[in-house]
Amino acid sequence: MVWSSLFWANLGLGLAGQKSIGLTPESLPRVPQGPERSSQPNIVFVLTDDQDLHLDSLNYLPSIRKHLLEQGTFYKRHFCTIALCCPSRVSLWTGKAAHNTNVTDVQPPYGGYPKFVSQGLNDDFLPIWLQDAGYNTYYTGKLFNTHTVTNYHLPYVNGFTGSDFLLDPFTYQYLNSSYQRNKDPPVHYEGKHTTEILTEKAYGFLTDAVQEKKPFFLAVAPVAPHSNVKFLVDGPDPDLQAEFSPPIPLQRHAHLFPDAKVPRTENFNPEEPSGVNWVKRLPRQSQENVDYNDHFYRERLRALQGVDELVEGLVDRLGRHGLLENTYIIYTSDNGYHIGQHRLQPGKECGFEENINIPLIIRGPGVPKNATTQVVTTHTDLAPTILKLIGAPLRASFDGEAIPTSHSEIAKAKMKRHEHVNVEYWGFALGEGKNWDGERLHLNNTYKALRIVGKSYNFFYSVWCNNEHELYDLNQDPGQLKNLLAKNTLVDRLLGHPLPKVAARLDSLLFVLKSCKSRTCIEPWRALHPAGNVRNLHDALSPRFDQFYEVQQKKVEYTRCEAGYILDAEGPQFEKDGLVYRYGSHWADWV
Repeated sequence: MVWSSLFWANLGLGLAGQKSIGLTPESLPRVPQGPERSSQPNIVFVLTDDQDLHLDSLNYLPSIRKHLLEQGTFYKRHFCTIALCCPSRVSLWTGKAAHNTNVTDVQPPYGGYPKFVSQGLNDDFLPIWLQDAGYNTYYTGKLFNTHTVTNYHLPYVNGFTGSDFLLDPFTYQYLNSSYQRNKDPPVHYEGKHTTEILTEKAYGFLTDAVQEKKPFFLAVAPVAPHSNVKFLVDGPDPDLQAEFSPPIPLQRHAHLFPDAKVPRTENFNPEEPSGVNWVKRLPRQSQENVDYNDHFYRERLRALQGVDELVEGLVDRLGRHGLLENTYIIYTSDNGYHIGQHRLQPGKECGFEENINIPLIIRGPGVPKNATTQVVTTHTDLAPTILKLIGAPLRASFDGEAIPTSHSEIAKAKMKRHEHVNVEYWGFALGEGKNWDGERLHLNNTYKALRIVGKSYNFFYSVWCNNEHELYDLNQDPGQLKNLLAKNTLVDRLLGHPLPKVAARLDSLLFVLKSCKSRTCIEPWRALHPAGNVRNLHDALSPRFDQFYEVQQKKVEYTRCEAGYILDAEGPQFEKDGLVYRYGSHWADWV
């Protein structure tokens, strides 16, 4: 093992280590708030990796429930816009959809840290804007994929006062991680659990932040509950040189939840196939397969216990420094996760609710306590939200808008906030458990999708790169098992209208969103109806627009499947091929 003396000198003991030598939170002295400290709020941002919402992981995290859910607001309809680690994180830190960052994969040529740099984003993302606003910024844990022990300095990540990044190819090795602090060379931690290392680093940066008399932003990004991944020099699959296994919990948590099982929802390993494309061809899982996936599920819950303790320690320390009441704590994940739903092996990358609807909890000054809201929010909203919370100017290039965080803002948002989520994906889907059926890597997983939630409707609509279509009514079919656009559908009406009429409106909305920029992403109906007379799906269903939507408007379609964002494969684009309805007349005109 290689240990850094600077690491121990700067960071101190983790929560478990303190308890082991008799230092409990109650025994620690309260550090008074210095008179020179800024009155601006601090931000602590906890970003887990692949944490589910629909598999009930939050129910197994008592400290997060106590300190965040009971003391803050749970955003029940929060979505990532792409269900994959690196592009989702880039969208989160830039406030832009993946088709605008052009970071759409976990590795080059379409993604990863080198792509983030080549797109100019290392000079134009949240920590830099926060520093411009007078904040100290700290980050520890996983930032992006393909941020490695060989390219960490090509260039260094910009924007952080202090940083200690997890690096590939060791990012997902729970007992064999590599971290790189500031501009020091990487340090390898063979045999020590990555969550304990991260916890110590996070507490150290919090101490550093408190000692400065400036407001601070601290991001903590544990790898849990991501699978344990070991990259192979010469693996059996030429398309996948990696070995995936369940996450490894801390030893003290390894015995927990012996009877826990994946929730047996209607869409868990269903008797009949569901979905389209490769999903529809998946075989039903055997009992042995299901039993293994239950074990995989339990290991995920166990791995998250270290994160729960981490949050407990952060809250304790903020309280003892007199900073808790002036600090926003934001908790979320990069994307969701499925295990067994639709017969899928453990993984993400799909547009199903388990993959895109993810945890978001915010506590802090003025945020309602023990509250839940149904307003629609996305990862592209988080950078604008943080800037708004600290009083910094927002950027015209944002594809998202600030999330409401007060009673009055949430009440207003129920009436006026947008109702849609733009979802997109390029490339592969991967089964991370055992290779039960000989096909764990699916390469034709490119799609555009729309999630829309409004008064009396709750739909998911998608178009795949092979031009198959899906439409699910989640009010009637929360498991997304009945594709209303399948040939054998028995449903011919939605919302009191013919099914094709509703589908045409959804397709036009997706047509705008799949290539939208800035305000068009936030107000796509206004792009179609500049007069502002259409604000939601109900408005768009007016008979006066039938000809416009059902006959004249271009449709979403692909010219071919690609593994990344290549414009000439994306089909017609709204900017040059779409229609705008001219209010006051019964005709449409080209943009």
